[in-house]
Amino acid sequence: MPASGRQAAPTSVLLAGGGTAGHVSPLLALADCLRRRDPAIAIAALGTEAGLESRLVPERGYELLTIPKVPLPRKPTADLLRLPGSLRAAVAAAERAIESTGAQVVVGFGGYVSTPAYLAARRRQVPMVVHEQNARPGVANRLGARLTHHVATTFPSTRLRGARTIGMPLRPEIARLDRGAARGEALAHFGLEDRRPTLLVTGGSLGAQRLNAAFEARAHGLRAAGVQVLHLTGAGKTFDIDDGGVGAPYVVAAYTDRMDLAYAVADLVVCRAGANTVCELTAVGLPAVYVPLPIGNGEQRLNAADVVAAGGGLLVEDRALTPEWVDDTLVPLLADTPRLQAMATAASGVGERGADEALADLVTAAFHESPR
Repeated sequence: MPASGRQAAPTSVLLAGGGTAGHVSPLLALADCLRRRDPAIAIAALGTEAGLESRLVPERGYELLTIPKVPLPRKPTADLLRLPGSLRAAVAAAERAIESTGAQVVVGFGGYVSTPAYLAARRRQVPMVVHEQNARPGVANRLGARLTHHVATTFPSTRLRGARTIGMPLRPEIARLDRGAARGEALAHFGLEDRRPTLLVTGGSLGAQRLNAAFEARAHGLRAAGVQVLHLTGAGKTFDIDDGGVGAPYVVAAYTDRMDLAYAVADLVVCRAGANTVCELTAVGLPAVYVPLPIGNGEQRLNAADVVAAGGGLLVEDRALTPEWVDDTLVPLLADTPRLQAMATAASGVGERGADEALADLVTAAFHESPR
């Protein structure tokens, strides 16, 4: 056993996931954790040429191997285990990736890439680990959970065979963020002022039209009320504020590559309820108004359920997020410092900062056991 007291870890790991930031972010967080533990470990990611991983993985310094993108039915069936024609090429490519990297463990994060990776690992008798980010698991991870007992979830409410709840692996700059210590730097970075209530509005990298429209319509009113705003609109969706500089600052940007500083400057966040967003906000103890995406399978509402139930956030339907709601509900909330502090405490109580280490431990445990 190493001097650290940990079991010997694998020397090569293949991480499968991609398409969206929700799959790529925890993949990179685990990769960083494994690399911190063992700088010599070989880490490769399995993805597609079209997903965000095609840019984010190489930028982080990890090798990316690609396979064909194969859409899957919503429900896992026995047919998947018989390798239908639509999967055969992708599984073969995943097997080649396992062979070329010498992977001793395959870790899947869901999405198009993970199903071929799980099936390839099963054929190659390579141990596998499954991590599910959302409260409602996807088809790939429901399949993966049938093939291994090394299964982890982000939320306690997630129903997935044999799973243990560990939380969401987060980027180190978020997991280690001290909001109070970073606030001065954050104010200067965004051109905001001290001693003002500060609102962060973000719809993620793609933006959220409902949020953008409601807050653009009330930008002047928020400034007049003394509320300063950092509004991240998404690429190509910025707008201008022209009122002669009267009132509190209202900063509009498409995005920021310093979300740690955006969190450090904020007193309250209005956002969608993607799993990564919910977990980052609770980890750093930020109260939020969650506006679930009104399409899909309802997973965003479930993602926010625990923190809302604990009192660390509010849930507002997309159609209810109007300029009038901003006037009637949000502005009074921002003026209620004791309530915001209580919400922050409640959010922090739900948050988890150590999921990357817990998932790395699961990788090591899988390495020491044979797959089912």
